[in-house]
Amino acid sequence: MASSTTATKEVEQRAGAEIVYGAEDCYRHSVDLLQELGFPKGVLPLKDLEECGRVRETGFVWMKQKAPYEHFFAGTNTKVSYATEVTAYVEKFKMKKMTGVKSKQVFIWVPISEMSIDDATGDKMYFKTPMGIGKSFPVTAFMTEEEEKKYLEDKKAKNEKQ
Repeated sequence: MASSTTATKEVEQRAGAEIVYGAEDCYRHSVDLLQELGFPKGVLPLKDLEECGRVRETGFVWMKQKAPYEHFFAGTNTKVSYATEVTAYVEKFKMKKMTGVKSKQVFIWVPISEMSIDDATGDKMYFKTPMGIGKSFPVTAFMTEEEEKKYLEDKKAKNEKQ
């Protein structure tokens, strides 16, 4: 019984979604979504994406990849695990109610349920667990090389004006 309830909830959650299939289209879709939300491109380094969807009315998004994937972020010295499917509810500068993302802390994998950027400065990214415990990192730790270069140039130009 529980599985049919779960399936019904999933169908309802995804009603009216824009869905994209295939590695190239999904990659483009995910990068566009991250940029629209104000996140750096490298924060969700998913591999072999097969399906991406978004329900604009509710903010629900999902990304399916062929297999689970682990990524090491050198800038934060953190290993992150991405399940076959990652879901979230999105709004500008925030992803909440995330599923499918875990961060390795010492010897245990901790689920990440929210990530956000302080929109006032955009210098830090914040990550929270379902228990509300959080950690922040410099936003540059999740940027591609070209993004970081532009970010640092813009910051320098802004400081020179002041």
